[in-house]
Amino acid sequence: MYSVIRQCPLFSNLSDDEIRQTLSFYDAQAKKYAKGEFVLRAGEPVVRFGLIVSGAVQIMMDDLDGHHTIMASVSPGQTFAESLCYQGAQESPVYAMSVENSEILWLSVSGLKGENGAGHCMHCQRFIRMLATKTLSMNDRIQVLSKPTLREKLMTMLTQFSTREGRNFNLPFDRNAMAVYLGVNRSALSRELGKMKQEGRIDFYKNSFTILPEKKR
Repeated sequence: MYSVIRQCPLFSNLSDDEIRQTLSFYDAQAKKYAKGEFVLRAGEPVVRFGLIVSGAVQIMMDDLDGHHTIMASVSPGQTFAESLCYQGAQESPVYAMSVENSEILWLSVSGLKGENGAGHCMHCQRFIRMLATKTLSMNDRIQVLSKPTLREKLMTMLTQFSTREGRNFNLPFDRNAMAVYLGVNRSALSRELGKMKQEGRIDFYKNSFTILPEKKR
């Protein structure tokens, strides 16, 4: 488990003993969820934030017409609901669902906000760094959604994943979820992916993708 949670800025480059101390500081509580189970519901108070140990969680929001929007897909080593938790949100504007069998460490920020919180400089600095990382992630999403065409949205998203994970990478979405994430029609998405594959711009099998180099197009 430690190898996974070290991917989170709160725990990066810490020894096993330091990780145990940090987990204690955040009063970590582990809980397992089945695929399709809600891990956070809209309208509920956010008293802890989550760190994914295994599985995957999607953060979602519904508009006034009931249409779903995927705000983020969270994988092992990543966190969610940090800002809402720190702000002490009494009604979450988003909900989160486990899209695989998942294990989550639920962490409390009471140590950061308590009387002795200011003295824990290491924890404060790491928490701020984590929030900054999440802000950059949201900027990635804004870049995708700001593109005017479906192809540009796709290429921006795929390039972001390729930059982080390498030439061959897996997306944390099925086709339905990808369409929701991009804010497009699923049929149009499937057609565009097929065209891009025929043109030699990308290759894919299910959720495994490759952006092909220029010389192979």
